[in-house]
Amino acid sequence: MTSIAPPAAQLDRPASPARPPASPIKPTGTARQGLFATRRPDAWWIEPTIVAIGFGAFILYSLFSSLVWEPVFHVPYEAQGYLSPFFSPLIKPDWLPWWFSPAILILWIPLGFRTTCYYYRKAYYRAYFVDPPACAVGEPTIHSRYRLEAAFPFILQNIHRYFLYLAFIPLFFLWLDAFLALRQEGVWRIGVIGALMFLNVALLTGYSLSCHSFRHVIGGKMDCFSCSRGALLRYRAWERATWLNIHHLRWAWASLISVAVTDLLIRLLAIGVIGDPALRF
Repeated sequence: MTSIAPPAAQLDRPASPARPPASPIKPTGTARQGLFATRRPDAWWIEPTIVAIGFGAFILYSLFSSLVWEPVFHVPYEAQGYLSPFFSPLIKPDWLPWWFSPAILILWIPLGFRTTCYYYRKAYYRAYFVDPPACAVGEPTIHSRYRLEAAFPFILQNIHRYFLYLAFIPLFFLWLDAFLALRQEGVWRIGVIGALMFLNVALLTGYSLSCHSFRHVIGGKMDCFSCSRGALLRYRAWERATWLNIHHLRWAWASLISVAVTDLLIRLLAIGVIGDPALRF
């Protein structure tokens, strides 16, 4: 029996590609394999070590300050009209039990914003997960099964843009707290801690506005920056956001430190360890 050849069009048609996996698998890369395997002669381990200590210390301090300091050691989070940034906006209904910290109702927003931040993700992936610990430095072989941020739990990192929107809520109240602290019992004052509150909220504003997602909100999904007056205005705003974004790392760490220092000084003021030199008029 004579076989019938398929049409020429079918002969020229390339074979169907293999179906890709459900989620991408991390590529091996060109670095030497194995934990900390590298040919780098420099002290590459310094940066991830500093990040691990610094970011870890902030997380521990923020949890201690918001959950332990007042209910256990009876150290107030308010002093002389100054409110700790960990508790702003202050939501404290009467039905809350004594042991429940009102910071829990708001602190999840700034912590979620920082945890899902693009810069911090890179920083703590390297510092805590050694993934990789530095450029051209090997990591554990178990990471070969890592499916990037397309699988649980790291797929949750993709909600960062929503934490950005939420972050402007406490940011607004932090500005309000700083202005309200200028007047105490009918007297205007410019104090050291009050000035620090303004510095802190300014750094937090810079950190929020330098966010990669905020830059995309301003200038993303645009095919033409000069086609209309509105598009041109967005382009100018995108340029400013890009300048802030270049320094995002500095905004991130400066604001991280300022939040903790502001809270610490307000706590010390509350128990009388320090004073608040101020001009009053």
